[in-house]
Amino acid sequence: MEKINYIWGLLRLSMGWIFFWAFIDKLFGLGFATCRDASVNLVDILCEKAWLSGGSPAFGFLKFAAKGPFAEFYQSLAGNPIVDWLFMAGLFGVGIALLLGIGVKIAGYSGVFMMLFIYTAGFILPQNNPFLDEHFVYAIIMIGLILSHSGRWLGFGGWWKNTQLVQKYPILE
Repeated sequence: MEKINYIWGLLRLSMGWIFFWAFIDKLFGLGFATCRDASVNLVDILCEKAWLSGGSPAFGFLKFAAKGPFAEFYQSLAGNPIVDWLFMAGLFGVGIALLLGIGVKIAGYSGVFMMLFIYTAGFILPQNNPFLDEHFVYAIIMIGLILSHSGRWLGFGGWWKNTQLVQKYPILE
């Protein structure tokens, strides 16, 4: 049984990196997903789409990728600074919590909601598969991370669960 716990720990670290990397790329526009077509150099590291350059990290997806019955709702959120702050805070918070193994329950539930929102925004026409996309799979993995107490392996969750704060409020595990 112990070996499977390390697999859950590795899955947690992997999911944490996915969220944290998305935050970093959108914050700085490093030339990957955020500024794929822009030339980015080390002297002028911020592209025009970077959040630090005034870009909206959620605009492109919400405005142009939203499809299906909820498209109008999601498109109406494009460019809203509150949506951008919530999105970036979610990416950062979920990413850091999963990487550290601290607060995995809250991070997991938050990650599930984020993935389901993204999934429903592209509802009906998933990009790579007509029935299932990676956001739904990520949501299932997040539930597994919560149920397996994955923060206790390859992270600080074992120590964290024994703190007085977590003993008093177990949702913080």
